[in-house]
Amino acid sequence: MPHEVNAFRDVLRAHATERAAQPAIRGLTGTIGYAQLLAEVEQREAWLRDQPPGPFVLGLENGAEALFWDLAALFAERPCVILPPFFSATQRLHCLMQTQATVALADDGFAEDLRAAGFTRGERFWERPAVVDAGLPAGTAKVTYTSGSTGSPKGVCLSAASLLCVARELEAASRPCGPTKNLAVLPLAVLLENLGIYAALLAGASITLYPQAQMGIGGASQVDWKRFLGTIALSGAESLILVPQLLLGLVTAIERGQMKVGALRFVAVGGARVASSLLQRAEAMGLPVFEGYGLSECASVVCLNRPGDRHPGSVGRPLPHVQVRLADDGEVLVRGSTLLGYLGEPAFAGDWWPTGDLGHFDAAGFLYLAGRKKNQFITSFGRNVNPEWIEAELSQTGVILQAFVHGEGLPRNVALLWPLDPGINDALIDQAVQHCNAGLPDYARVHAWRRLPSPFRGAEGTLTSNGRPRREEILRRYQPLITELSPA
Repeated sequence: MPHEVNAFRDVLRAHATERAAQPAIRGLTGTIGYAQLLAEVEQREAWLRDQPPGPFVLGLENGAEALFWDLAALFAERPCVILPPFFSATQRLHCLMQTQATVALADDGFAEDLRAAGFTRGERFWERPAVVDAGLPAGTAKVTYTSGSTGSPKGVCLSAASLLCVARELEAASRPCGPTKNLAVLPLAVLLENLGIYAALLAGASITLYPQAQMGIGGASQVDWKRFLGTIALSGAESLILVPQLLLGLVTAIERGQMKVGALRFVAVGGARVASSLLQRAEAMGLPVFEGYGLSECASVVCLNRPGDRHPGSVGRPLPHVQVRLADDGEVLVRGSTLLGYLGEPAFAGDWWPTGDLGHFDAAGFLYLAGRKKNQFITSFGRNVNPEWIEAELSQTGVILQAFVHGEGLPRNVALLWPLDPGINDALIDQAVQHCNAGLPDYARVHAWRRLPSPFRGAEGTLTSNGRPRREEILRRYQPLITELSPA
């Protein structure tokens, strides 16, 4: 067993002895102490070791059982694949077939997917024989699926050493704030949340782990704000991980007096660009927000603003376990905790991973991002524009939920928009656009826009798993509308 896994188990054993009855997990089924947590995990580890070799698929809602089985797979040295609940049926089938998993444990909602992939329900697990060798790189502990830029998700193969190294760094980064109660907001299939829970366990914290629907979160972009904000308040959470849109809702609610900062001590935000205006609003409300940056191919977190060491607007300095430098064209390159390879593709044998993100460092070593290298467009006036910058500003106005900006070869930029409140009139949307334009240089402003007929959705192929626009699919699907907006 890898040293890092043994060290993690030793920490949990120490917690089980020294804080046996302290709550480790709080959920719908009650509270589970650290001693019971370890016992439950090791029982499931034994069950997994009795199964035929091969990857293990986990398709459970957030909750104690999902965490038990995730940890059991780690300790049993069995590659684990957590099915993202926000994937389409086609994407889930792709994951099941590509991994050639032999054992699965899933909620009833995944039953049809498992049958379609050749699984049959056994006494404890869903089972099927392996047909071909999936080609998993040696040492793979987890296969995390990232949507990438096409419809077929890509399986990122990661070692236990990389995963646990990042978890240790996350725990160390939050330690000065001393959070003892963590609320898991994102699905466990999101690697950042998965490792955030490991970090909380390393710290001996209590983790509140509810199904997404219980917290008011549906799919990749639907939120019942009253329920979501109520969950944060009632959980007494001192730390949590958010994507920018959830941070916007939290900040807006605090500004309007609908809730207080309360017990929150460490709010990490990542997954997409965060508008500087939103960070300023959070700081004005006294909300302790720490923006970071990472990608699945580097086992999630690479850079992070930390207590006493942050520059708002940056994504922080590189964490100690990695090195970060810039290519000649400004692309961010990372060395350390990189993937073993993509499933079904040759192993990664390089030294520096090309992230595809553009950025620059300030004199103090803080990294600032400028968007995706491949998404940058050039206007007919020869201006290089990264649409994600503009889209982030539009989506932080409190009026616009989703934005897609296009300007390749055009004299003026155009946008497709979906409002936070579908019942809002176009005049208020236009007011938000003009307010955003006022803070942008002329070449980055939105000169024409249209309301989308319906929001972007992952199931339709217009959103990635973490809520980013799938640009090629959007351009294909909405070409007539974009052409209508574009000046002759």
